Amino acid sequence: MGNAQCIVDRASPEAKADAVSAPDPPGQAQGSPSLPERVVGSYRAVMRFLGRRALARATLAVPRTLRFMGATARSGEVSDGLAAPPLSLGLAAGVAMDEALLAMAMTPNRFPRRADFARVSTELADARRLFSRRGWIARPSSYHRTPPPLAAQDVESSHGWALGLGYERITYDSEFSTRPSEPGGERWMAYEPNRRATAAIVRHRGEPRPWVVCVHGFCMGYPFMDFMGLHTAKLHRELGLNVALPVLPLHGARKVTLVSGEPFLSFDMMNTVHGLTQAVWDIRRLVSWIRAQGATSIGLYGVSLGAYVVSLLAGIDEGFDAVVAGIPVVDLPSLFHAHSPVHIRARSIEHHILGGVAEDVFRVVSPLSFESKVRRDRRFVFAGYGDRLATTEQARMLWERWDKPCISWFSGNHVGYLWSHQVASFIGESLAASGLGGIQAEDEG
Repeated sequence: MGNAQCIVDRASPEAKADAVSAPDPPGQAQGSPSLPERVVGSYRAVMRFLGRRALARATLAVPRTLRFMGATARSGEVSDGLAAPPLSLGLAAGVAMDEALLAMAMTPNRFPRRADFARVSTELADARRLFSRRGWIARPSSYHRTPPPLAAQDVESSHGWALGLGYERITYDSEFSTRPSEPGGERWMAYEPNRRATAAIVRHRGEPRPWVVCVHGFCMGYPFMDFMGLHTAKLHRELGLNVALPVLPLHGARKVTLVSGEPFLSFDMMNTVHGLTQAVWDIRRLVSWIRAQGATSIGLYGVSLGAYVVSLLAGIDEGFDAVVAGIPVVDLPSLFHAHSPVHIRARSIEHHILGGVAEDVFRVVSPLSFESKVRRDRRFVFAGYGDRLATTEQARMLWERWDKPCISWFSGNHVGYLWSHQVASFIGESLAASGLGGIQAEDEG
């Protein structure tokens, strides 16, 4: 978690001086380490080198996968109270894929520096005081402002083609801004490419139709990725829907680093608060434009980080006819706690980042803080038994908060939904049952 640089334990000048002046052990010439010391030193150097190489760290997936499969076989559960599916090589391979991705992401050069802990701690503490004083923690809905509607003259459009689908690319000024007093607000507003919102539109010609707003996951935000990751062809061609695919802040064309979305989910946790707030703002503007296009109904569908956004949006805005949350994330502080190395977790607790402060601040952007405005029988969740990235606990928290609506568990990992026929059917059936879909799909645009 994070785009900061590696933590290096730097000794104080006094310690360095002591180390230089310390006498050599008896019988050892100065500057001539013993053979055991040379062997141990070489081993440590190699391990440090390998530890900073993502592919080498991916080998950690093997023991972690074995532990997960072994614990699941013994208990019959993938997590507390969630019965395991029949164990298979496919499930093990999916778990190993997630564990490898986690291991490669958690390389030391991505760990926060020592100074980052104090800075992030101060920002969160200041935010909690401000949010509490303004009443936003007690009433999270009051934190979110209603954006101005998106008018036709505010939109610029062009055309593109990806994965066999023609699409319209629309862009518009976000007009989102942080409040002047919000910690981290100036940093967020300095991301200039993020000030322009964008979305891909795949729609039919002819009479007005239902629309579905599909929100991508972390590191996505490009049509060729989002069309595949969000089942766009199926939704458009088989269900006959018009599809809107907004790009989340700092993703895709809005990115400010080499990796799409990197500062959005980083150790700068106020970035995540501002990012989620702007995501809801931008999509609400897009929805106002969709309604002006004559949409007969509108559904929401998101995966991973996108599932977080649509779940949050469904608790803030009225008028959505369905919401489908796939492999959802809903509690980022707890996920950060679960995935962080022990020393990062300990320092975060020591600096009062985790353990109350972050949890309080994130209440204003947590789907768990809101009662969904979508009817219970039109809320849907799907999740993987072997999901080691979002974890099964995240899906269960949302399912329980949503009053236990229809949920589909598939035997796979975080990205395993992409090749799951069960999930593809579940998405189509869920939207169709909500009155979206089942329309003839001729006259493709």
